[in-house]
Amino acid sequence: MLRVGLVAVASLVFCHVVRADEQSTLEPVTLENVRDPGPNRLDEPIAQRHSLGRAVNFLDSAALSWQKQRKCFTCHTNFAYLYARPLVSSDAAAAKEVRRYAEELVTDRWKEKGPRWDAEVVASAAALAFNDAATTGKLHDTTRQALDRMWTIQRADGGWTWLKCDWPPMESDDEYGACLAALAVAVAPESYRQGDAAKAGMEKLRGYFLNHPPPTLHHEAMLLWASSYGESMLTDEQQRNSVEKLRSLQRADGGWSVASLGNWKREDGSPQSTDSDGYGTGFVVYVLGRAGVSAEDAAIRRGIDWLKLNQRESGRWITRSLWKDGQHFLSHAGTAFAVMALKSNEVPAK
Repeated sequence: MLRVGLVAVASLVFCHVVRADEQSTLEPVTLENVRDPGPNRLDEPIAQRHSLGRAVNFLDSAALSWQKQRKCFTCHTNFAYLYARPLVSSDAAAAKEVRRYAEELVTDRWKEKGPRWDAEVVASAAALAFNDAATTGKLHDTTRQALDRMWTIQRADGGWTWLKCDWPPMESDDEYGACLAALAVAVAPESYRQGDAAKAGMEKLRGYFLNHPPPTLHHEAMLLWASSYGESMLTDEQQRNSVEKLRSLQRADGGWSVASLGNWKREDGSPQSTDSDGYGTGFVVYVLGRAGVSAEDAAIRRGIDWLKLNQRESGRWITRSLWKDGQHFLSHAGTAFAVMALKSNEVPAK
């Protein structure tokens, strides 16, 4: 379990401030100069001082390295990046490059070879829609293409055939894909949801959830997130209950454990970690904020304090894989959600 000693507590008082200015002192990450940020190590030391700049530098490096080396998109890395990066800035070279690559996935690869999986269509639509909403506020033509293509592969039962690679919470069950599709439509700018295709697709999707309710609190929280944009996927009572369930899982140190949001089993049968982690804390704090919980709420402030105290030296927040130890790529998405939580819950100085 992560513990904060007297030195760290003192750092919280004197040094743990969000240093957006530090980003300007770091060399901008580009496709040409990017260096792999290295593996996500559970034993990486805690940073002496919290820095938003180093967090962004890590996200830039992780996303571009994945793009350059693996030449694909994944929910845990460069798709997650498209959600988080514009909340800091979308003008950086890295942000523009990842966005360009995502657009080319839709306009070029899909036209020439087709999507690798149905999941790629839904995940692309969601990431591009969120990125549009956080940048221009307008629905890009490429985003519309991805969203429209979603409906062409929607199953008769209202869901989508998802990747089941035993990499929860993202690549493990069909319900995740359905939740992500709901979020894609909810966040899409310019009233995309009012179009005929979207209305018909969302009606089928609601029918899907009647027969396949979210199997985990994580997925339920995704529908809470989608509902925050006015596309009600949960009743008012269900939304209140979801908020209270998320609140109840806050740990004594102020953070959340992603493992507590589901019932996932590890490959070797070992118990899941109960420690607070970057994904659990960042995701819950961000979703609670979207659900209307004030940035000055005590639970939110404790969660923010946990994030500031538990950033690692590289700028990332570590999250142990829910399936098996190794690269712990969930740390990439955890860092994205940590940045989203920090930026969306800033409290103006009084």
